[in-house]
Formats: sequence, structure tokens, C-alpha cells
Amino acid sequence: MMNVSLTNFGRARRRLLLIGTACIVCAALPLLVRTHAQPLGIRVVNNSALEIRHLYLSAPDSDNWGPDQLDNAIISPGGAFTINNVSCGQAEIKVIAEDQNGCFVSQVIACADNSSWTIPAGVTPNCGN
Repeated sequence: MMNVSLTNFGRARRRLLLIGTACIVCAALPLLVRTHAQPLGIRVVNNSALEIRHLYLSAPDSDNWGPDQLDNAIISPGGAFTINNVSCGQAEIKVIAEDQNGCFVSQVIACADNSSWTIPAGVTPNCGN
């Protein structure tokens, strides 16, 4: 009889340990996922001579741009704009700036707090040539 109760006690102890481990993993999962899923802001600084009329986001290896982030705003030469509530599904994101002539420049940046992209002076945009 003593053998049976010790075996049952061992099984109950293992179940408790397994349930406790599962609870810890479930509690820690949101903290691990939060590093890339948390919305963040990306600041775009325009040091070029271009007047930026449209600003888009895409995956780093994709040419399918999302919606215009400027919403009729303009980033003048010397100006800046912050895209708020960006959700990155990867470690990096591509930012594309388009000027009044439909020419664009792009940069892949890290998805992290306080990410920024400075469009340098003298940049040559891609105009499809």
C-alpha cells in the first residue's frame, strides 16, 4: 500500500511542476514578443533638397509599399516628420520617401525605439531611369 501512495505523490508532484512551468512560460511570452510587436515611432529627417510629398513603409525585401504615412503633409528640405504607431513584424523595415516628381529614395532601418532615417544632402533619387 505504501508503494502506491508514493507513486501517486510522485505523479502529482510532476504534474504540479509541469503546470507551474507552463504558467511561467505563458507569463513570459508577452514580454518576449513585445520587443518587435510594440508600436514605435520612426523619425524621418530631410537634409536633402527634395520636397518629400509621400512616405511609405514596406518589408525590407518587398517592393509592395503600404499606404502613404504623410496624410497630405509635406517634409520640406531641412524638415522632419515622425511616423507614429509603426508595428514591425521583423527586425527591420524599409522607409520610402517620394518627392513631388514621383522620384524616391529608400532606406532599411532597424525596428527599435527611437529609430530614425536622415535623408542626406545631395542624395540622388530613383526616377525610374
